[in-house]
Amino acid sequence: MAPPACVLLVDDDPDFCEALSDRLRAQGFQVTVADRGLEALRLCREEPPAIVLLDLVLPGLDGMAVLETIRREEPDVVVIVITGHGTIARAVEAMKKGAYDFVTKPVDARHLEIVLGKALERQALRDANALLSSEVGDRYAAIVGDSPQMRVVLDLARRAAPSGATVLLLGESGTGKEVIARAVHRWSRRGDLPFVVVNCMALSEELLESELFGHEKGAFTGAHQQKRGKLEVAHGGTVFLDEIGDIRPALQAKLLRVLQDQTFERVGGTRPIQTDVRFVAATNRDLRAAVRDGLFRLDLYYRLDVVSVTLPPLRERAGDVPALAQHFLERYRRELKRELAGIAPEALACLRRYVWPGNVRELENVIERAAVLADGPEVTARDLPAEIRQAGLGDALTREPARTYHAAVEEFKRGLIASTLRRTSGNRTRAARLLGLQRTYLARLIRDLGLAGPPAAPAGAGNGAPVPAHAAAE
Repeated sequence: MAPPACVLLVDDDPDFCEALSDRLRAQGFQVTVADRGLEALRLCREEPPAIVLLDLVLPGLDGMAVLETIRREEPDVVVIVITGHGTIARAVEAMKKGAYDFVTKPVDARHLEIVLGKALERQALRDANALLSSEVGDRYAAIVGDSPQMRVVLDLARRAAPSGATVLLLGESGTGKEVIARAVHRWSRRGDLPFVVVNCMALSEELLESELFGHEKGAFTGAHQQKRGKLEVAHGGTVFLDEIGDIRPALQAKLLRVLQDQTFERVGGTRPIQTDVRFVAATNRDLRAAVRDGLFRLDLYYRLDVVSVTLPPLRERAGDVPALAQHFLERYRRELKRELAGIAPEALACLRRYVWPGNVRELENVIERAAVLADGPEVTARDLPAEIRQAGLGDALTREPARTYHAAVEEFKRGLIASTLRRTSGNRTRAARLLGLQRTYLARLIRDLGLAGPPAAPAGAGNGAPVPAHAAAE
């Protein structure tokens, strides 16, 4: 459950403040009262509330000046003006200067509840927009792969998800750790609440601390206003600490406290802030070795390693490559608005044989490149980078010792001829010219390599030899 929203009530009538405060507390709000404009500004600067209920008629500094100062110093605070029936014109003026809404005295309880509800919805929308950089729609929604290794990973992740326990994802870069982290969140009881990504390697130690915990106004040069950290924004949801192995020891101690008791302090602050988040962490480092080398705290490691899941590299689950490649092709076909039917068999053969040092991320990049470069109805081997095309033949014998030299050469011939026929729309004369072969020899190769399909129905379809549907004669 989210903590109660804080309302600052600013009015110089003590009886009115007491009655309205009781009503607001009954509705679940935390209420602070100020009877002077300067006092209201002091409270706002110490700890900005979610909402300010502001009377425009105040002794000393009037409500309009208070409003202008709050809008300048704390733009995220929602200000609702309280006004008498005779000063509605001033309330309208206040809204032009940044007030969210106004209510009139005597305050109608039902109307006030509606206004406050809409104000909180506005704040929730603002928080959601702040998380757009972390939320990426359905890009990470699909988990593709049915290899035995991935079935083990998914079974473990599914069993860990409902528990709320911290999950540590291990594996090489590009193996899909963020995909599994999002799945753990989606399968948990927190699935409808925020999923917040913190990249621990992309920021300096100072910026990462501010990103995690937030900071108070004036905490450091450039901190012109208070900022809530991602641990605060993610209340109730899941925080994904990507590349946790790169956090410096000083920050590890502060993170350990959050894992232990779910409390932290903003940078430059002294007030403990309570949160309720579930942690999923990921790293491509050997954390045990880092502990031995004194680079990672042992107590933090044990807090993180409640349920550990190791993702296999793509080279160990080559059977998933075709499904992953087709998944990425569908994505980029939509994004690029390309009509691509699929991936040619010889291209898939190359993709399966390649070692994939960059794992799934590298495969995605290769498919995006192929989708951009393809000039036919499907992705072919020539749309792939040279090192992947060469791996299709050069590494075949070393990774598949049961295959003979002649079998590998025959497969290469088959793929090359099929690809060339597609490029020429089945025109054998043009294909023979591109391959530097005589047309009759190409026809014999087509037949001997099993590329010929059933005889073409129309008369005069080339030399009369059976041809595949895609290799119709000129």
